[in-house]
Amino acid sequence: MSGVRVLVDATCVSADRGGVGRYVDGLLAALARTPDELSLSVVCQRTDADRYLALVPGAEVIAAPTAVSHRPARLAWEQTGLPILAQQLNVDVLHSPFYTSPLRSSCPLTVTIHDATFFTERDHYDKARGTFFRSAIKTSLRRAARVIVPSKATSDELVRLLDADPSIVDVAYHGVDPAAFHRPNSAEIERVSARLGLAGVGYIAFLGVMEPRKNVPNLVRGWAAAVADRPNPPALVLAGGAGHDDAIDEAVAAVPAHLKVVRPGYLRPTDLPGYLGGALIAAYPSHGEGFGLPVLEAMACGTPVLTTPRLSLPEVGGDAVVYTGEDSETIAKDLSELLADDQRRAKLSILGTERARDFTWDASARVHLETWRRAAGKGD
Repeated sequence: MSGVRVLVDATCVSADRGGVGRYVDGLLAALARTPDELSLSVVCQRTDADRYLALVPGAEVIAAPTAVSHRPARLAWEQTGLPILAQQLNVDVLHSPFYTSPLRSSCPLTVTIHDATFFTERDHYDKARGTFFRSAIKTSLRRAARVIVPSKATSDELVRLLDADPSIVDVAYHGVDPAAFHRPNSAEIERVSARLGLAGVGYIAFLGVMEPRKNVPNLVRGWAAAVADRPNPPALVLAGGAGHDDAIDEAVAAVPAHLKVVRPGYLRPTDLPGYLGGALIAAYPSHGEGFGLPVLEAMACGTPVLTTPRLSLPEVGGDAVVYTGEDSETIAKDLSELLADDQRRAKLSILGTERARDFTWDASARVHLETWRRAAGKGD
């Protein structure tokens, strides 16, 4: 196959390494294993330059101006400095991994659109953010030579809602790095439990940004109802970045005094296997996802998962997770039944680990490579 020269804009990756960061890092590490098929350049924030030099040996790593650490400046540089850089590097394709891309470019553009919930779940986003991303998605569909999405559900939604051309949309499932997400040993579990103040205490784990789409208030209410009368009730841990869902505080304030809610904020990446793998259950009752990376990562850590059958989540969980509703009553019922069934949780642990092996960054990288070849006129 013909090689292709690609510039990946990683300036959108934030220091906390949320879902977008794990996508970009996992993809670039896999692409580093395809040196004969790809000439890769990566532009990133200055604080990430050394990281990518080590992660992607052989790639050309360029540090963007310091100002791009601030979102308005990054978006402005994306329209001006990024196209100039692509032209200077004489690349075949410029890839933008997070919705937005330059309006003008001397080479074909490809864009990753992570989900369509800005259109289907409008009430779960504040007005400014929703308006911005709906406009960005429409623009990217209009301007990009090809579009990458992380699930068939997202592809279907873009076609259904925005009349996207299905022939230019490629599905590249996210992967999971087994070195980063694995069944933890007892020392990893004990270290994280102690840090959370939960040594010797069982807990239900949530991982994600605290935004309305994640349905955290109903999780809090459902968990409280499910465990209130249990001896030694498991705690609920809400890990992840602060969002804009004030209803979470209201739900937590109503939790009975004998139950424990822990809100540690972001956890270090090295703590995630111990956190997820040490949980009795990972609960993720989202209203809708473009992929659902925390579900896959919990499965890889051997944790039974309770989630919803919304949008892409069945593509990720398959028959290896338990599906629940979005209301607190159904969450309470299904969570209670799963807590009471040790044998079922043990079976889900095995099924989840096996299914997680099917999602690799190497497979995702192969789809990205073919997308870039097609965009450059070098593919099938």
